[in-house]
Amino acid sequence: MKTSAWIHRYAARSLASKRLFCFSYAGAGASVYRLWHTGLPSDIEVCAVQLPGREGRLRETPIASIPGIVSALLPEILACADRPFAFFGHSMGAVVATEVARALQSSGGPVPSHLFVSARRPTGVADPDPPMAHLPDAELVAELNSRYGGIPPEVMEHEELMALLLPGLRADLSALESFQPTAGTRLTMPLHVFGGAGDARVPRAHLEAWQADAQGSFRVRQFPGGHFYLNSQQAALLEEVRATLMPLSGRAAGTSGSA
Repeated sequence: MKTSAWIHRYAARSLASKRLFCFSYAGAGASVYRLWHTGLPSDIEVCAVQLPGREGRLRETPIASIPGIVSALLPEILACADRPFAFFGHSMGAVVATEVARALQSSGGPVPSHLFVSARRPTGVADPDPPMAHLPDAELVAELNSRYGGIPPEVMEHEELMALLLPGLRADLSALESFQPTAGTRLTMPLHVFGGAGDARVPRAHLEAWQADAQGSFRVRQFPGGHFYLNSQQAALLEEVRATLMPLSGRAAGTSGSA
């Protein structure tokens, strides 16, 4: 697998038989998934997607449209498609992962063996909240934290840090709020929809609505917690992912570790 600014591997596993590409939520970077390799067998290589405008790519211009993100990511994913792979996307990441999967499917190229979408309503369900990407910085941060939480107080109080993070966050919100999905074919790969049982913004009805996008198998599972349940329920979530992906391998795999 070639070195790429777009794909971050916190533990390279060259002998792994499959890859799990992970897509972050709005404003976040690849480090959201920095510890996932410790909870998965060595036969699964975690590849965290790093978009421009965050973490190691902080000085790069963020991409403020979903089609633009998908177009830029496609060749990066295809370059790593030399073995079976799956997608996991949380919140905004669920939208990006789904649209990349659609693009791969439409092109007739390799497609994910499984698509995991997390804490996000499908594009066919209207956003009940007004847009916020245009709000002034302080109002934007307050509104975002009111809706979803997840911004640590020490980060909110650090003006210089927030000034560095806000361009990427605002671009992501603009991408989501301006996205106009077109009617397309249903997804052929198994679709696994996860969410937090206490996530008021993404209730179970929104998770179940993903079935309209599924042509293949479909299931919903909720975990204890709110919108960012993937942090508090990481072990249970990774066990669910492991149990789903390991049957793809015909050989036994060891416990977590680098190869």
